[in-house]
Amino acid sequence: MNSRDILSTSFAPTAVRNMLRMFFPPLLSAVLLIGLCQQGLAQHEALELGAEEPATPALPTGGATLFQNVRIFDGKNAALSAPSSVLVKGNTIEQISANAAAAEAGADIRVINANGRVLMPGLIDAHWHMFMAAASPAIITTADPGYLNLLAAQQADATLMRGFTTIRDMGGPVFGLKRAIDEGITVGPRIYPSGAMISQTSGHGDFRARYEVPRSLSGPLSQSEIAGIAAIADSPDEVRLRAREQLRQGASHNPIESTQFTEAELHAAVEAAENWGTYVAVHAYTPAAIRQAIAAGVKCIEHGQLIDEPTAQLLADKGIWWSLQPLTYDAAVFARMSPVSQKKALEVFAGTENAYKLAKKYRIKTAWGADILGDAGAASRQGQYLAMMTRWYTPAEALKMATADNGELMALSGFINPYPGKLGVVEVGALADLLLVDGNPLEDINLVADPDKNFVVIMKDGKIYKNTLSK
Repeated sequence: MNSRDILSTSFAPTAVRNMLRMFFPPLLSAVLLIGLCQQGLAQHEALELGAEEPATPALPTGGATLFQNVRIFDGKNAALSAPSSVLVKGNTIEQISANAAAAEAGADIRVINANGRVLMPGLIDAHWHMFMAAASPAIITTADPGYLNLLAAQQADATLMRGFTTIRDMGGPVFGLKRAIDEGITVGPRIYPSGAMISQTSGHGDFRARYEVPRSLSGPLSQSEIAGIAAIADSPDEVRLRAREQLRQGASHNPIESTQFTEAELHAAVEAAENWGTYVAVHAYTPAAIRQAIAAGVKCIEHGQLIDEPTAQLLADKGIWWSLQPLTYDAAVFARMSPVSQKKALEVFAGTENAYKLAKKYRIKTAWGADILGDAGAASRQGQYLAMMTRWYTPAEALKMATADNGELMALSGFINPYPGKLGVVEVGALADLLLVDGNPLEDINLVADPDKNFVVIMKDGKIYKNTLSK
């Protein structure tokens, strides 16, 4: 969730304001995301919403691909390799050789001469909303579902062309989009879906309009529930049911957010997820919300900018993942916020500095995500949010977080992992999600902020989707 985008809506209609308010809840709040991060955020129509031009169709490769004369950032080490070659067969990395010109005689191999460029893992965004990153709340709440899904497919294409070969979708109806990408019907990154955000009444994921409240137990679903954006649950049994529904549809992990759910309700979601071999992630900002989630068995905390030091140490002691986002002050967006929203935002922005300081101090397992909502322009700058991390980390540390570390978090989905295999690294046996960079991102991380210019080859699952060297 990008607070800057969510709070700048004082001019919006009541229903839209209500939706945005719920995206940035009171400072003691909690939303449950269940599932495996699903695909699906829409990119807006270019003229109307300033979205990027759709990427060119995929250029699938046949046989094998050999990257010659590359310097490798493997996702872990802070130094590049000596000139090397990397052989990809099928969808995995089969061989890495210190011979910069290595080749297999007689094999059907497509050779890419990198001329010393940097080969690195595809980027991973651990907190993305494919269905909602670029589509405005007004469009999401009023447009035809078919139109919204087409926008989502366009945004998925653009996300891959920004070098993000995997995203963990932390709330939204992206199961269909994920399937279409996996089947080659459309182009996009790997999607670890959560499905609908499970929320209590009045919680972080309660996007209902006033006329949809109150609800009766046997009454009709609200519009946001029908769309698969949210699922309202107000008891342990109801939470367990909604969690299982998302898992049945293909969720790979499970999320939650405020001191809204009780510990018993949170534990019900954890029980459902663990029975499927996966985990729960919870949107939580405050120490009370975070501690309650930990007590219930949650494995990943999203946001957490208002954490205190004892709670940070508890995360470290328990080995809990902390999915932090670089939410910081943006003067242009801040000026459009209401006074109430500005006050909340300033607390979160200030908390961001402290949160990263504590994450480093206690060596907490930290994931990176951009968390953009409702802003096509911000979504197009996804890589800039990663480059921003040098405010707290070295370029190598930030890139490790967005590759190898995030890949480790994806694997937490266990036996229902939709993409079994190693992500976020360049090593033998890993899945072949690779970027060839014109420049050294370990020296200049801002290269990732301009993917059109600097990512000359984009490969996902062994297939080449961009190759400007062939022109």
